[in-house]
Amino acid sequence: MPAETKRESILIVDDEEMNRVILSTIFCEEYEVLEAEDGVQGLEALAMHPHVSAVLLDVIMPRLNGIEMLKQMSEAGLTAKLPVFLITADAADDTMREAYAMGVMDVIAKPVVPYVVHRRVNSVMELFRARRRLSAEVERQKDQLLRQTRELADMSMGMVEALAAAIEFRSDESGSHVRRIRGMTRHILLHTEMGKGLSAEEIDLVSVGAITHDVGKIAIPDAVLNKPGRLTAEEFELMKTHTLRGAELLTHIPQMRDHLAFRYAYDIALHHHERWDGRGYPHGLKGDETPPWTQVVALADVYDALVSKRCYKEPYPAAVAMEMIKGGQCGVFNPVLLRCFEQEEPALAALFRQSKKEEELLWTMQKEKP
Repeated sequence: MPAETKRESILIVDDEEMNRVILSTIFCEEYEVLEAEDGVQGLEALAMHPHVSAVLLDVIMPRLNGIEMLKQMSEAGLTAKLPVFLITADAADDTMREAYAMGVMDVIAKPVVPYVVHRRVNSVMELFRARRRLSAEVERQKDQLLRQTRELADMSMGMVEALAAAIEFRSDESGSHVRRIRGMTRHILLHTEMGKGLSAEEIDLVSVGAITHDVGKIAIPDAVLNKPGRLTAEEFELMKTHTLRGAELLTHIPQMRDHLAFRYAYDIALHHHERWDGRGYPHGLKGDETPPWTQVVALADVYDALVSKRCYKEPYPAAVAMEMIKGGQCGVFNPVLLRCFEQEEPALAALFRQSKKEEELLWTMQKEKP
């Protein structure tokens, strides 16, 4: 047998016992009736019974009158959540005006007419019920839409990450390079002054955007992308176009364009080869003309390239890579960024080693498959 639905409750606040009896008789068959003899008891009752559905309030009472109780309820935001009815013999214009200003739904003059009070109170209470049902439905639909939006965003970013990883495979990479860049970028922004002014949520979005830094390489021919020797001047100019192609590609992915990470991803793809001295590409940006998050991705990309095996080189030890970066052999970087990067390099090297272990384990598992 289903559990009995709990009845709604009404609070009657009046110092006259006869008035409380009359009002209680009108509503006792439909509602649980609570009673209070003045405003002090009325506020105490509300504190003890936070789910009261309506308040029937007298004006002239000892200790704390109806208007004073109403004021405290209004200041606490209660009149926006439950209907309050002023039932009083003092129906002067000033009293009514003040009561309505503080959120009273109706002013009913004494002596009351039972069927009139019943109808007026129930009509307003039904309105509040409908409003609560509507609010609950709106919240439910909003939660559902947010969940669907997150699922679509995750799916979209998963597709972009897969694309980025596929491009890494094209250039004889394992695909873990993009994940390492994401991890290093997030670490630097979280643990150094390079992340100053960015919230934790924004840092997460930047690290997501870092995944797409090299998506433009999809437009670069294999012969250039995987050339084991030094690129010719013409080939290098072609390679440089991957920044422009990457930014262009991201703008043509609708789900990516609508993602919160887009503004970071776009700038990273376009400007991660700019340099502090203005001698980078494609726009020759100088100094802080390149946003700090893109500067971080640029340095993480160089570091990972140095300590990783490439078709044109063997990996350098982490310490050697750090010295090459500091010595300007791999471009010129923000001095503050270099200091931060050197400070966190042991942690970044650990991230790299962990990534390589996971990569080796994955390859081993794939080889053992029948």
